[in-house]
Amino acid sequence: METFQIKTAAHSCAVDITDRVEAVLREKSALNGVCLIYVPHTTAAVTINEGADRSVMEDVLESLEKLVPWQGGYKHAEGNSAAHIKSILTGGGAQVIVDAGRMVLGTWQSIFLLEFDGPRTRKIHVQFTGERADSER
Repeated sequence: METFQIKTAAHSCAVDITDRVEAVLREKSALNGVCLIYVPHTTAAVTINEGADRSVMEDVLESLEKLVPWQGGYKHAEGNSAAHIKSILTGGGAQVIVDAGRMVLGTWQSIFLLEFDGPRTRKIHVQFTGERADSER
């Protein structure tokens, strides 16, 4: 497993981490298998969606805010219940097939860290399972 960190710049944002995940796969000499991308935080998420048009993720974040507003009369003492709920709705991880060392993403797809309680520094864990090109098999 490899881990890298991302510093988010806003309370709610989507950060494209596709290049960072690809770098991990290159380091691991990945050939064929599955890559798991996971965020070990309860107020952030990982998702795969359109990366070509940034307004798509802006729409996603705005829609989540309408569904789960920050101020909602929640009971959680820290005051960030909305962030916890959004992370449950979007999920803490994503899986991507790896073929010939490259992630099998659609033409417009990217991998995003979704921040719901920032700005913060978030850890991203990346685990590759499958065949490797080097002696790590």
